[in-house]
Amino acid sequence: MVHMADETTSDRTYRFVNRVFATVFRILRLRITVQGEEHLPTSGPGVIACNHTSYIDFTFVGYAARSRGRFVRFMCKRSIFDSRISGPSMRAMRHIPVYRPSGAVAYRQGLQRLADGELICNFPEATISHSFLLRPLKLGAAALALRQQVPLIPAIVWGSHRIATVDRRYSLRPGKAVSILIGEPIYPAPGDSRESLNAELRTRMAELLDSAIDTYPDQPRGDKDRWWLPHDRSGTAPDPVAGARLDHEGLTRIGELFD
Repeated sequence: MVHMADETTSDRTYRFVNRVFATVFRILRLRITVQGEEHLPTSGPGVIACNHTSYIDFTFVGYAARSRGRFVRFMCKRSIFDSRISGPSMRAMRHIPVYRPSGAVAYRQGLQRLADGELICNFPEATISHSFLLRPLKLGAAALALRQQVPLIPAIVWGSHRIATVDRRYSLRPGKAVSILIGEPIYPAPGDSRESLNAELRTRMAELLDSAIDTYPDQPRGDKDRWWLPHDRSGTAPDPVAGARLDHEGLTRIGELFD
């Protein structure tokens, strides 16, 4: 169990970081909408499974959880914790480092966070999707929820990739819209398998993503600005096959950092 002093320090750091991001959001005049925040529990454990199109998706999931009075513990790649800039705050906020070649340690830490009554967030695509559509999901989020018999909560963030994403695409142009959709929880049953639960999760996330794209209020400013729309929505983002190849190349480069 976590000592009260550790919880106090963690929460204090988390509140400070939340204020910093809230200030950045105001400076950028982001138009953030949250749908379905009532599906996030106000107390007790749960696993949020979110899509991944941007380096800053976690900030928006955390933003959505604030209205429920929750601090989300994120499962993030280990290199963020190794950084002298982000590492101290990530550790202070009790996020969970993930070493991609072997996720056993992160899995055990995730189970402990859930046993402590925490709300954790996993990005089951394991890397940013170049196509901006859902990649195949790893089993981690489903396995954690099934093992601890806690709600598995699908989530989608759309629009964050217009701010910071792969291929060195960054933009601080103000006024962008960011949509956050939280779906109804999936409650695992003891007889469920990780695979069946994961399949249900992907179906729910795909439905939420379609809704997010369909209702997104912004449109491209011209043909050069169609890069952030999926290939089947009049955009110029790679199709899923080409996107998967780019995703693999990106994971390979990350893996080489740990060889």
